[in-house]
Amino acid sequence: MEDPEAEGAAPPPGLSSVLPSREFLLSRKGQLLLAESVLSFIIFICYIASLAASFMMAPLLEFLLALFLFFAYASKLNEKFKGVHWPLTDFLRCVTAAIIYFAISIAAVSKYSDGASKAAGVFGFAATIAFAFDFYITFNDLVTFLKQGSSDSHEGCKTQ
Repeated sequence: MEDPEAEGAAPPPGLSSVLPSREFLLSRKGQLLLAESVLSFIIFICYIASLAASFMMAPLLEFLLALFLFFAYASKLNEKFKGVHWPLTDFLRCVTAAIIYFAISIAAVSKYSDGASKAAGVFGFAATIAFAFDFYITFNDLVTFLKQGSSDSHEGCKTQ
């Protein structure tokens, strides 16, 4: 029998195959998606505990979307599924999240007086800043992505 600890032997698949790579966790995109997921979850918990429970659906959806994109980018699904315009999807998610968080945070802080609503509003403003920064970064990536697509289509027209 061979020694499983021998050099060159691949580690057995397990939990490490599901967890994101260290490189992605240390990247700016990985940290932004992780921060957005954590902030959205905290806001969701605050809204559940507050009188403003009617606002809990927006943070829940944003939490799930950020978590999905976190694992999609970490497992490199964006490289496997070329039919989806990942930068555009991420840009639209960030823009809508920033607008929605800004609106419900203003409503939660101004309309409700309990502490959980105020905390959700404050975390909502922090999430607005995080999502706004993310859509600024994503917008720059989207412009580069669209320029590459337009240059490919111009080259195709020139060769025909």
